[in-house]
Amino acid sequence: MLLEDYGLIGDLEAAALVGRNGAVEWLCLPRFDSSSCFSTLLGDERHGRWLMAPVGEVRATSRRYRAGTLVLETDFEVGDGLVRVIDFMPRRRGGPPRLMRIVEALRGRVPMQMELSLRPDYGTIVPWTEPAFDGALTTAGPDAFRLSTPLPLHVEDGSVKAEFVMVEGARERLTLTWNASYEETPPVEDADSALARTEAWWREWSGRCRYQGAYAEDVVASLIVLKAMASARTGAVIAAPTTSLPEDIGGARNWDYRYCWLRDSVLTLDALLAGGYTEEALAFRDFLLRVATGDPSSLQIMYGVGGERRLTEFELPELPGYEGSRPVRVGNAASEQFQLDVYGEVAGVMFAGIEVLGRIENWLWPRCRAIIEHVESIWRQPDDGIWEARGPRRHYTFSKVMAWVVFDRGVRLAERFGLDAPVERWKQVRDEIHREVCERGYDRGRRTFTQYYGSKELDASVLNVPLVGFLPGTDDRITGTIDAISRELGRDGLVSRYSTAETDDGLPGDEGQFLACSFWLVSALALNGRVADARALFERLTGLTNDVGLLAEEYDVERRRQVGNFPQAFSHLTLIAAARTISAAEGNPNRVASERNRT
Repeated sequence: MLLEDYGLIGDLEAAALVGRNGAVEWLCLPRFDSSSCFSTLLGDERHGRWLMAPVGEVRATSRRYRAGTLVLETDFEVGDGLVRVIDFMPRRRGGPPRLMRIVEALRGRVPMQMELSLRPDYGTIVPWTEPAFDGALTTAGPDAFRLSTPLPLHVEDGSVKAEFVMVEGARERLTLTWNASYEETPPVEDADSALARTEAWWREWSGRCRYQGAYAEDVVASLIVLKAMASARTGAVIAAPTTSLPEDIGGARNWDYRYCWLRDSVLTLDALLAGGYTEEALAFRDFLLRVATGDPSSLQIMYGVGGERRLTEFELPELPGYEGSRPVRVGNAASEQFQLDVYGEVAGVMFAGIEVLGRIENWLWPRCRAIIEHVESIWRQPDDGIWEARGPRRHYTFSKVMAWVVFDRGVRLAERFGLDAPVERWKQVRDEIHREVCERGYDRGRRTFTQYYGSKELDASVLNVPLVGFLPGTDDRITGTIDAISRELGRDGLVSRYSTAETDDGLPGDEGQFLACSFWLVSALALNGRVADARALFERLTGLTNDVGLLAEEYDVERRRQVGNFPQAFSHLTLIAAARTISAAEGNPNRVASERNRT
């Protein structure tokens, strides 16, 4: 299936992808970054899925989220019959993870089939499955699963199956519960009561959104996606709930995104704060402070959901990959890279949190100062860059801009709160970085900022130059950069991160157009005074979402489909930021400032 055919459900600690065909084809338990028990997404039905669908030919399928929630409804029309499958994962409240499916007959008579094929450890294990008084029990090493339903079941070839007929007014309920195999099986919660509390919780949460600017409906939908990928236990926000969905169909650009990237941090805080979700924003800030402070030299670009540092990368040869795209990877070796820009992201997070509170806690400033002083000693070094290139280190322009952010935010905090700091020295460093970037990272002949010092290659990351306040959005250098990137990195109106033909990123093949870069272009256009162009591109991008409002990492303009891990937090974060920038530009055209600049 296309990525557009999947919907997302989750309980704020794990997430699943549900296909338009009625099958749950990806699920990792008990955490976002645990091994998967359904892996058809990266293989076929042999690698695990949970099918719930009509037996006969489906004439039409439609689906939607219940308003303001992550409760997914899928309607199947078969002959004169109509049946609905309701999929959701209730919040745990200290209990085990559960995935619940409720089947409703809305019209006529519809024969149904159910097949639960649990294949833990990324589809490599056929577990022991046996009948139980209320369904079936499955055990495989550390994992145990319990399927609870009044439906008559039978076990066949390691799978649990059922055939039943839905007649108008009928309602069937199925609950899949995970627990550690060495622990007692937890009690089962009634599916209808779980649905009621899940729906009520999501509606209360989304109803608290305070954003009332442009494209509010798109912003709320993206905030729900973001919330679904935020761990209620640790505060971490993962990049995506999947691994190894290819950037190039059939290629090797396949990565594990089930971790928390510091690069997304400022946008995450901005997005949550824009919606009025201060509690979630501060929880994420606290996660970042736990993992990102201590010895600044040991800062990583990403961490596990619990703050784990070791994300060792390995391949799974047992899985053939999405549409044959190999290898399938678990872990991410980029966690070991040196990326200078992450220090700017951490500084931005600290600044944003302090702005919200209106004060700085006594314990926080020494940590901030330690990071700033460390960057003072390393900012002149080349790094691996924002895109985790596996080629040579460079003096990347965006990395230097984010080093400037470190000193700019440090100076602003110290001056505002009267903090102990070498403010004049930091100002000198800030000004030195600014001069160097403008001299060495800018091509005067082509009137554009470039990928790295002295290069001719372009990089969409420099669209952030006005977004972080490095230069005004109406500066001639920004105008030239916008035009050059649109012209040289644009494909069918969308933007690539960089040219894979010209940039040595250490990888074979090509990739799609990076959606976050296109949303950066929206923001840059709005800051540049071209609001009509920004709106046109924004609406083109939101038109690429699937029928339930989800975006992957990239869009392949040649194949006309989404590619890369799905759904992607970075795409939804930059969507929110772009909507806010357009709203600010339209509200005060003579004094436009991006929301990110304020943090």
